[in-house]
Amino acid sequence: MIAAVILVFVIGYLSIVFEHPLKLDKTVPALMMGAIMWALVALGYNYGLLEIIDGHAHTSTLFGVTDPVKIVEGQDFFSATLIHHIGKIAEILIFLIGAMTIVELIDMHRGFEVLKESIKTKNKRKLMVIITIITFFLSSIIDNLTTTIIMISLLRKLIKDRDERLWYVCLVIIAANAGGAWSPIGDVTTTMLWIGKKVSTGDLIVNLILPSIICTVVPLFFALRKKMFDGELVIEKNDEDYQGKLLSSKTMLILGLFMIVFVPIFKTITHLPPYVGMMLSLAVVWLVSEYIHPEENFTEELKHKYSPHKALSRIELSSILFFLGILMAVAALETMVVGGVGTLQYLAQGLEKAIPDQNIVIIFLGITSAIIDNVPLVAASMGMYTFPIDHSVWHFIAYAAGTGGSMLIIGSAAGVAAMGMERINFIWYLKNITLYAFIGYIAGCGLYIAMAPFLHG
Repeated sequence: MIAAVILVFVIGYLSIVFEHPLKLDKTVPALMMGAIMWALVALGYNYGLLEIIDGHAHTSTLFGVTDPVKIVEGQDFFSATLIHHIGKIAEILIFLIGAMTIVELIDMHRGFEVLKESIKTKNKRKLMVIITIITFFLSSIIDNLTTTIIMISLLRKLIKDRDERLWYVCLVIIAANAGGAWSPIGDVTTTMLWIGKKVSTGDLIVNLILPSIICTVVPLFFALRKKMFDGELVIEKNDEDYQGKLLSSKTMLILGLFMIVFVPIFKTITHLPPYVGMMLSLAVVWLVSEYIHPEENFTEELKHKYSPHKALSRIELSSILFFLGILMAVAALETMVVGGVGTLQYLAQGLEKAIPDQNIVIIFLGITSAIIDNVPLVAASMGMYTFPIDHSVWHFIAYAAGTGGSMLIIGSAAGVAAMGMERINFIWYLKNITLYAFIGYIAGCGLYIAMAPFLHG
């Protein structure tokens, strides 16, 4: 039965990896994989073919059990284990829904136009530096996918030459992924580690901000040396490109970003789970959006254009369901007992015997995340290791999974979005960007490994 569950995981995973050739939305195999794996685990447990483990390392099996009372107790144990995993997953999903809705509310009120209008330089190199810095810090507040979309829309208005623009876009991908890695709210994987009590806000920032900066600066250094960035841009603004700010743009941008940043502060003060703080933040931004006037002579008839209900309809629900399926599948693996421990922990023990240096394992994990989605990789690592909060391994995993995807255009949500928006060729990115991204990634890894003894002892 264990082999059957693992086989379903492998087939589902391959379906996700090859979603483009299969022309199948990755949400479908993710949901099927999660549901079928739990169905097999339930059947295996109920018929005494599997032993399961809960979140507190307690195990249970119905093998050879005939007493009706103990059978009922065993079924209750299984239900409690399932509910435990669903509760942990729900924390992540509620948090993401709240963050996505706030970002959509900012965007509906054209809050990001404030950023676009603040860029005045025409010097190509200065522009690349400014774009990279904005992307790096913006992605630490909102997710790297949204940041990438915002910055590409900005670059389209500033740079008409597509060949030049592609280089800026590729630096945006690298900066967005690196910027999300050092913040608990900047990337899905760091959010998972944060909510799962593997990292704390302060220690994550202290440990990863410098490696993340190095990961961004190294590719930027190579790009700035190219002759194509000599001189100045010819910026042409036309009515089609220009939407302009609304009366509410600046207020909604500042309020929305502040309320997202407020979530870690709220958690630190109250010690409540992050999704509670995100619920409060969403409520505040929603409240303000109900009463603010985006336009002159604002009337009730125009209110639907800026309705929070419209923002809710614009969030990527398919992404939420994808995370649900993936996390449920990984939880199923974590629940099965192999060698007296959970399957993923058993795998970790095997890796430690085969490769004693954990740093090498984590570096390889980051490189793998350029091919395989980093969400299941991080979810699996959370089940593999039992280190305490803020152990150096968790910080290194956050860095590796967050930045490793930059090495291939398909290696991150930011890269896939840019690929679709600008039709970036996979081979072009491989030839021109991959080496720079890899050097930046390894440089960041090296810096983290050098810093770890001083930060962790």
